[in-house]
Amino acid sequence: MSNIILIGFMGCGKSTIGKRLSYAFRKPFLDTDKIIEKKADMTISELFERKGEEYFRDMETACIKELIKDTGEYIIAAGGGLALRSENRRLLKELGRVIYLRAMPDTIYERLKKDSTRPLLQGNNPREKIRTMMGERATVYEEAAQIIVDVDGKDFEEIVKEIGEKVL
Repeated sequence: MSNIILIGFMGCGKSTIGKRLSYAFRKPFLDTDKIIEKKADMTISELFERKGEEYFRDMETACIKELIKDTGEYIIAAGGGLALRSENRRLLKELGRVIYLRAMPDTIYERLKKDSTRPLLQGNNPREKIRTMMGERATVYEEAAQIIVDVDGKDFEEIVKEIGEKVL
């Protein structure tokens, strides 16, 4: 087994599940957003505001390329939009086993409705924005993934167990 990469929409549980998988598989956990924030010395929100989304997406691609060079084995949570670029989808598959954590829009809304740190969800009617963005991204996530795990109505332990059964 090589790297396990978790993809999916913001709020689907990539970081939380990734940390639990890290413990279960005894592999270090990495979060591409945290790597980028450290490298840029600013938050994702600040990056979007100061440099723009395209700059941030370029940093995501560079991050994946660096991880491919790393010989370690990790559990990796990829930023919600990282799989949007076709180059990144190809690179993710090169990096390891890609798992799409699929959630329903209402689940995401309930998890994120009080989170003001998500730059793409600011403004009017975040519920509709989530529904629209998820509709646009669903096929991209499905194309990028080798495994799809539905997370609605499951606790974290159930999801970790399901992933373990599918990757081992």
